Amino acid sequence: MNKLSKEYLAECKNALNMEQTHSLSTTDNWAHVNRELVHQDWDILYKKLAEYVDETAVDNESVQALMKEHFEIACRFYTPSKEAYIGMGIFYKENDDMKKFHNSYHPEMVNYLGDAIVHYAGSHL
Repeated sequence: MNKLSKEYLAECKNALNMEQTHSLSTTDNWAHVNRELVHQDWDILYKKLAEYVDETAVDNESVQALMKEHFEIACRFYTPSKEAYIGMGIFYKENDDMKKFHNSYHPEMVNYLGDAIVHYAGSHL
């Protein structure tokens, strides 16, 4: 994520904000989402991903398979654009509660996840 320009990062944050705001307003605040199941699925996924953080590059096939799962879980809310998905990784890093949550799986999870999101988005979205 550090290789992206400040301008592009700002565009990604803006895309996330706009797309989430629109989705929330058209879906009664994501009333269609089983939030308990989403959190369970993300918990399982983050525990698997934490095993890779220390020694595996984010472009690794197994890591990217987990990122496919991550994106599919995110799509239960709405389907984010490439920029909004990257914006999600930025949000995880910049929001103290989200950073604390993600780093509870591994001290470097939020940084690793952000880089893995950027790679997945660049390759698949």
